[in-house]
Amino acid sequence: MNPDSEPQQVIRPPRFAHFPFDPARVPFFYGTAVLVCGTLGVLASAPGQTVGVSVFTDFLIQAHQLSRSWISFAYLTGTIASALLITRAGRWYDRFGGRWVATASAAMLALVLIAMSFSVSIAGFVAAGLPDRFRDGTAFVVLTLGFFAMRFFGQGMLTLSSRNMVLEWFEQRRGMAMAFIGTSVAFGFSATPPFFEWLIRQGGWSWAWQAIAALVAGFALIAFCFGRSKPEEHGMLPDGPYAKADRKTHEETVSGRQFTLSEARRTYSFWIFTFSVVLSGLLLTAFSFHVVSIFADAGMSRSQAVAIFVPAAFVSVAVELFGSWLSDFVKLKYLAIVQVLGSLLLSLSLSSLGSQLSVVIVVLGMGMMQGMFGIISAVTWPRFYGRTHLGAISGFSTSIVVAGTAVGPYLFSVAHDQFGTYRPATILCAVLAVALLVASPKADRPK
Repeated sequence: MNPDSEPQQVIRPPRFAHFPFDPARVPFFYGTAVLVCGTLGVLASAPGQTVGVSVFTDFLIQAHQLSRSWISFAYLTGTIASALLITRAGRWYDRFGGRWVATASAAMLALVLIAMSFSVSIAGFVAAGLPDRFRDGTAFVVLTLGFFAMRFFGQGMLTLSSRNMVLEWFEQRRGMAMAFIGTSVAFGFSATPPFFEWLIRQGGWSWAWQAIAALVAGFALIAFCFGRSKPEEHGMLPDGPYAKADRKTHEETVSGRQFTLSEARRTYSFWIFTFSVVLSGLLLTAFSFHVVSIFADAGMSRSQAVAIFVPAAFVSVAVELFGSWLSDFVKLKYLAIVQVLGSLLLSLSLSSLGSQLSVVIVVLGMGMMQGMFGIISAVTWPRFYGRTHLGAISGFSTSIVVAGTAVGPYLFSVAHDQFGTYRPATILCAVLAVALLVASPKADRPK
């Protein structure tokens, strides 16, 4: 580590920290194993992400005989409810460590997926003891609870704990670690819909969720065996042998003051970076949820709409690779500005979608947003506020982001229902992007 950074104290290892083996005894820096484990954890959260849930939407509509609006509202309600508890999950991370939280959240997500595969039977069993007029309401409540649990344990706890566990093991090389995660997740999540669709064709949507649950449960075992919370618990330091005293990284990468959550919330930069991620998450979720309808309004086909994600993924990976490398050498506010510019480009291009040029700008804007999303939402908190309260700080920010992703599809739906077009929602997002662009230049690391 940099010799000017705060001295790192060796932490007394908790019980079972060296079970089934002591990472200090392996012949390589164990942070690389944690990096692989954390990446698998983020990938295992896919069933609880919008990209994974959306594949099952039409089957749930048919099986529960509910309208698309009611399914969407159940998803919105469950997501916002999960957002309210993610800050608490962050405190659990600080108390128990990434290894245990990742293991527990993966195990719970697997159980929830199994329960969702029997959601029709569960709703029917409950409704059997109620008057017929409560049938739809019962199905709605069951799905809302299911979505809440999927979002909380998947997008919330599993993603937060897996990502933060990696951030604990890297400091100078934090940007490169996030580049590995970001690239893997970009391609992994892009492969999620066709893979889930293939499982559904093999045995139906219920069987598919059960098969996915088995895969997630397998990761829970991997997290328990190979995940480790902090390098200091094993007599090691972040970056291990890769730490160089003379490495010319930006001064922001050097450990600074350790902020509490209440202190972090009182800083200007916390809210600028959080809202930058919120706007990106809102736009990405809303666009993904309504992509076919958005393109149809512009006179384009379903195949054109679905195909937009492939080139955007390549742009996203290129931006994330370069941005992750660059994040070790420049102030993060410059990367946040790039992310907000992507939000602005996507919003404006969707407002005037129709020409080939507008489609190109959609790809560019979405790629810029996605590429910077993982960097800004992860690297900011340990760099600006330290690792002591990383779980609480990142958890609170994540709760706001998750709520934003829930509001996005609903906001776009309301705009389309009221005005017959998505343009009011996209213009609003563009205005918010401009406001963030004006505010971002002052978002330096708090001192």
